[in-house]
Amino acid sequence: MGNFASLFKGLFSKKEMRILMVGLDAAGKTTILYKLKLGEIVTTIPTIGFNVETVEYKNISFTVWDVGGQDKIRPLWRHYFQNTQGLIFVIDSNDKERANEAREELNRMLQEDELRNAHLLVFANKQDLPNALNAADITEKLGLHKLSNRNWYIQATCATSVMVFMKGWTGYLIN
Repeated sequence: MGNFASLFKGLFSKKEMRILMVGLDAAGKTTILYKLKLGEIVTTIPTIGFNVETVEYKNISFTVWDVGGQDKIRPLWRHYFQNTQGLIFVIDSNDKERANEAREELNRMLQEDELRNAHLLVFANKQDLPNALNAADITEKLGLHKLSNRNWYIQATCATSVMVFMKGWTGYLIN
């Protein structure tokens, strides 16, 4: 009877996941967070510190930490690494001038031991803008193909369409 009860609980209990969302300032992190949480676009201001929200999707409860991306705040990112299972790196696909800076920050984080087992999702955001780089170009700019021993996925998106992607990424995270 005990085995049946544990199987039943495993099938219907909520899985909890801690997600850290980072990226350079003005990449769209907070807009994405609140689109996921509320299902709508809200007016945001630059994040000084962090926002944290729980996003429910099917039987998974994501605790998403959105941490400010200004250069003075980035050294504080490391304080959010512990127990992170998924890392969302948001990049402004229209900001070609800062692609190298984004690559440096991403690489710096991925070298951290506390994030060694975290799945990486890159949101190539702001795809609705006419001069945005596509996902293949962002993959190249960030050097994602050079990552070894790291699960990663890139998704071209804009904050208004981010809900569509949750189903696919949820499957990626739990496998």
